[in-house]
Parts: sequence; structure tokens; C-alpha cells
Amino acid sequence: MIGIALHIAAGCIALALLLNGWRLWRGPALGDRIVALDTMVINAIALIVLIGMIGGNDTYFEAALLLAMVGFVSTIAYCKFILRGDIVE
Repeated sequence: MIGIALHIAAGCIALALLLNGWRLWRGPALGDRIVALDTMVINAIALIVLIGMIGGNDTYFEAALLLAMVGFVSTIAYCKFILRGDIVE
């Protein structure tokens, strides 16, 4: 039963990734694209964790942590670049 629920959850998150890609591609404003990209990182982290749970492999959890750190830093850097035009002060 848990296996079926994990596969359904992975499918829903994959659909959410596709919809975020649509918003990233068609976003009317730059802020919408930034939020869509950040949400895609969050959904990718969730998908990696679900794949780790389905496969029973602990390496996926470490990869999800690394992606979370890189995603956070890249979102902050991208927003700072949009606001100021320069990342390094």
C-alpha cells in the first residue's frame, strides 16, 4: 500500500514539475519566473526523496540536501542580481 502511495506521489510531483516548467517558460514577469524556478527546485528535492524512499537507497537523501543548499543560494544570488545588477559587492 505504501509503495502505491509513493508512486502516486511521485507522479503528482512530476506533474507539478511540468506545470512549473510551463510557468517558467510562459511567466509574464521576471518575478514569476524566479518563483517558478525556486518551486521547481523544491519539487525536484521532493522527487529525489521519493525516489530514495521507493528504492531504499540513502544516497538520494544526501543528494536532496545538496540540491537544497545549492537551490537556496542560487535563488538568493539570482534575486540579488535582478535587484542590484551585481552579485558580488
